[in-house]
This record gives sequence, C-alpha cells and structure tokens, in this order.
Amino acid sequence: MRLPLMLAGMLLAATATPVAAQDCGKATTQSALNACAADGLREVDVALNDFYGRIMDRLRQNQPARQALQESQRAWIRFRDAECAFATINSQDGSIAPMLVAQCRQRLTSLRVSQLRDYLHCSEGDLSCPVPAEP
Repeated sequence: MRLPLMLAGMLLAATATPVAAQDCGKATTQSALNACAADGLREVDVALNDFYGRIMDRLRQNQPARQALQESQRAWIRFRDAECAFATINSQDGSIAPMLVAQCRQRLTSLRVSQLRDYLHCSEGDLSCPVPAEP
C-alpha cells in the first residue's frame, strides 16, 4: 500500500512546475548545480513510474506477480538509496552532497528503467520473462 502512495508522490513531485527554469548548461553555483541534478532525477523518476505502471497494468490478472514486482521495487528503492548514501559518504556534509546523491540516484534509476523497459519487450514464450506480451 505504501509503494503506490510513494510512487504517486514521486510522480506529483516530478510533474510539478519548477519556480524558475534552470539553464543547466550554464549553471555555475552549487545551488544551481544541485537544482539541475534534482531536475534530472525527477525526469528519470517519471520514466520509472511510467514503466512500473505499464508493467503493473499487464500483470493485472496475476496478483502474485504484481506483489512480487511491488516487493522487488521496494527492495530496489532501498538498495538505490543505500548505495547512493555509501557512494557519496565522503561529501555528506558538503554543499555538493545533494548534487552527488541526485546524480547517483539518476544513474541507478536509469538502469532500473532499462530493466523495466526490457520486461515490456520480451519475446513470446520467453519463460524467463515475468511480464506477458501486450495483447
């Protein structure tokens, strides 16, 4: 129950209009760089939620698979956040920390998006793929 709420919150945050659009190619302050990294993470989170939702739709007739995906996604989010906390441990008290954490999460989220995308394009009859082909 908490995952759908968390994903909905992430989607709402991702679709919120920023107060001031950033020209990230010209960002020079740490604050601007942090904001650009956060924007990049929000963009990839939108894709993550899209693919997750599409898979859940395809699994609507298979409750055990839906539950397994939900558990997998929860575990993956915990892994991503813990991995990025570790990867950025040396900057945790610095002004650069938000940027580094967001970049790490963006990189790992992009990899997860690729995994979820692959599930949507499995070959017919591929028993190693838990997601049925599109009807």
